[in-house]
Amino acid sequence: MVQSMFDLVLHQPEIPPNTGNIIRLCANAGVCLHLVEPLGFSLDDRHLRRAGLDYHEMASVRVHADLGSCLEGLAGRRVFAVSTRGRVSHAAVGYVPGDVFLLGCETSGLPQEVLDGIAVERRLRIPMRPGNRSLNLSNAAAVLVYEAWRQQGFTGAA
Repeated sequence: MVQSMFDLVLHQPEIPPNTGNIIRLCANAGVCLHLVEPLGFSLDDRHLRRAGLDYHEMASVRVHADLGSCLEGLAGRRVFAVSTRGRVSHAAVGYVPGDVFLLGCETSGLPQEVLDGIAVERRLRIPMRPGNRSLNLSNAAAVLVYEAWRQQGFTGAA
């Protein structure tokens, strides 16, 4: 299996079509996807499979029992938490191969105790208009992945 340039971690995702879209994103961008349980769906969910089309076989997807075991497997790498409570714009960071993006569930984002475990300068925010709550999870993942990949000159792209 080809080493991924970046890794994306979804902490307890709830909505199957979002995860399906993210599987498709990861397959197309060469990103390894990590899903942290509990999941709000089965990986056999028809909505997940429909959103991911036939990209499931092309994506590297790993499921972890908890966030601690997931992050342990990614030890030594920079982890960026993405949250509306973040203070650093995602576009203000210089990403390097091996970086990890951690996103929370659709309804509540990352728990405060998870954010507290991430250095303040690695708590990212995707800019939005004032008064808006958040982006769709799969859209936020795409914004991050493509910005990081763009910074690498879209290495590996056709």
